[in-house]
Amino acid sequence: MDVGNPAKTIYAIVGPTASGKTSLGVELALRIGGEIINCDSVQIYKGIQLATAKPDEAERRGVPHHLIDYIDPNINYTAADWARDAAEKIVEIEARDKRPVLVGGTGFYLRTLRQPLFESPKTDATLRERLRSIHRKHGAEHLHLMLRRVDADAANRIPTNDYVRVMRGLEVYFQTGYRLSEQQPNRGLPPEFAPRIQLFVLNPPRGALYARINERTEQHFAAGLVDEVRHLREQGVRDDTNALGSHAYRRVCEFLRGERDLDSAIERSKQDVRNYAKRQLTWFRREPGAFGLDGFGDDPDVTAKLFQMLRL
Repeated sequence: MDVGNPAKTIYAIVGPTASGKTSLGVELALRIGGEIINCDSVQIYKGIQLATAKPDEAERRGVPHHLIDYIDPNINYTAADWARDAAEKIVEIEARDKRPVLVGGTGFYLRTLRQPLFESPKTDATLRERLRSIHRKHGAEHLHLMLRRVDADAANRIPTNDYVRVMRGLEVYFQTGYRLSEQQPNRGLPPEFAPRIQLFVLNPPRGALYARINERTEQHFAAGLVDEVRHLREQGVRDDTNALGSHAYRRVCEFLRGERDLDSAIERSKQDVRNYAKRQLTWFRREPGAFGLDGFGDDPDVTAKLFQMLRL
């Protein structure tokens, strides 16, 4: 394979949740003298721990990790915010003659880093709260229908249950009078290093991936996920934040509000995460220039295959 000048390539280990990205990313960083930049949109939040698979100190194996566990969960942190912070970290790491290694499963973050978004309006807190109230009362499908009425092109591209992006599309329209689909082509210039980012996409067997997701979800609940969410809510973290709106956290909030029983929360969480993994695989297959790695990232054979491809 041709990855250009390997001394300057910025490697990105991506793929679906539970595919072993952290393990492979750490192995790669250890081999090339790298430091990891997290690109998972939930691992960024402080206190959001059990269901995020944040690597502990043992799993990090001494490799520095950046942009992880550093954002207050009540803050509306966007893909553009992450792209700005990640760009700064890349420059900082390379200035120390180290190698940045991007690791995570939030494809929209990586795409925004490589292809900057248009300059969107700042969040209108009053408008956002109105949209959140609509979401709580009427659900994601109602919000998606609202977006379809004002911007059908954007609605066709954004999944119904991706209510965060749906709300952003509505915010752009109501704050500016312009459709998100009209604004998106007006992107900024990509950073200097963008052409040097090379994606490697983990692609485990679907059945084995789903089994791992189910087992891991049960482990999260057994480890005290409900207590973690209860504590976060007591500390003032709102149910409708991005932090508590993800997968198992959303279902635990429903359980704590009395909207479903615990068994239902667990089973629905499993389904949510499996559906998310499927969307991640679809997303990364569409990313230009991405190389596929069949298997899990914590499989030594996969590590060996990657190192062979990179001649490491």
